[in-house]
Amino acid sequence: MSIEYRNHHYVPKWYQKKFMLPGTHDFFYLSLKPEIFSDPRGITHSKKVMKKLGSNMCFAQEDLYTTTISGIETTDIEKYFFGEIDSKGSSATKQLENFSHPPTISGTSLTDFLRYMSTQKLRTPKGLAFLSDQIGSTDKNRILQAMVNLRELHCAIWTECVWLIADASLSDTKFIISDHPVTIYNRECGPRSQWCRGSNDPEIWLQGSHTIFPLSINKILILTNLSWVRNPYQSALKERPNSQPFRHTIFRLLDIQILRHLKEEEVRQINFVIKSRAYRYIAAGKEEWLYPEKYVSKSDWNTFGHGYLFMPDPRPIHTGGELLWGYTDGRSGAMDEYGRLPFDPNFSIESKNHSDQTTLQWFQGEFAQLFGSFRRGRSYSLSQIDKEQDDTESHQYHLSLRKKSFKERRNTK
Repeated sequence: MSIEYRNHHYVPKWYQKKFMLPGTHDFFYLSLKPEIFSDPRGITHSKKVMKKLGSNMCFAQEDLYTTTISGIETTDIEKYFFGEIDSKGSSATKQLENFSHPPTISGTSLTDFLRYMSTQKLRTPKGLAFLSDQIGSTDKNRILQAMVNLRELHCAIWTECVWLIADASLSDTKFIISDHPVTIYNRECGPRSQWCRGSNDPEIWLQGSHTIFPLSINKILILTNLSWVRNPYQSALKERPNSQPFRHTIFRLLDIQILRHLKEEEVRQINFVIKSRAYRYIAAGKEEWLYPEKYVSKSDWNTFGHGYLFMPDPRPIHTGGELLWGYTDGRSGAMDEYGRLPFDPNFSIESKNHSDQTTLQWFQGEFAQLFGSFRRGRSYSLSQIDKEQDDTESHQYHLSLRKKSFKERRNTK
């Protein structure tokens, strides 16, 4: 069998190259769990933990996706399945990296990107170990078949999130890359929690789970459940509304927030989260970027950025969001902001009982008090991008919404 498709990159080479310094073809590759070997005298040693390598040698494992069908080995998953997903995912990732308002990215490209990112979360050694635990089998063929069948597991939930593309271009420190690039952060799930042991990640449908995915050395995509932005004072471990994963949903392209420029402290905190959630390997354009723990403490896990490091700006967010549409034959349809259809007993229940309105206003006021009048993410409304800074009247209005202490609000259920 040809060796062309046997060295399987679970993080594609095109993606790795986005984290190399301009003009270079390699980066610093760090093993978090170095292999142990014994010399002829029986003395044990650790293999070198730091290497400078190119993309051919990083984030790859021989025969990771090679399957056996009727006793015959095949590399069809690597050759055909990942070939198409990576090709379309590469183009879509580049479009998101350069995203601006008014948007020009197509719905097809967004679908390609979501399918790529969802598959990327499952295809790594950590993702495959997670699938093995879920299906209760160590049979490689069954695990790989589950990966193929579940490749769109995360797409609906992520589509309904608030999207923020943040920028590290003003920071001397840039983003690192890990062997599990789709990282999940939940402020109530520290590195030692049961949610983060072994191959586990906090589920994306928990209210307070943020999905973070670096798009390049300078750009990162952060996805946050809408229900968490509307009420970050509830338990972060509670399930979001309509957490069913496989269903149709609608993407709000104009709501993507951009133009948030991260401080170096924030980039280091993000890198600390990426490193903490890695399985075995991380890499970076500069060696010093691989050690964010020199500047960031694990004990501060739930208070990064006052607990809101990954939060989009709540000031463009509103309650409601029911969508209605009609067809030329007279039929019509509707869907609420959480993907529920009219026959669902909970359809638009938040709008009916105004359950999110008070907490969202509280949070808008708290955010304005913490971070000032400058927006930390700007979306597109009324045929223009949001202003960079709220005027005095708008800022004072948001501040007036803050009527309880931070502690009292965080105790609100």
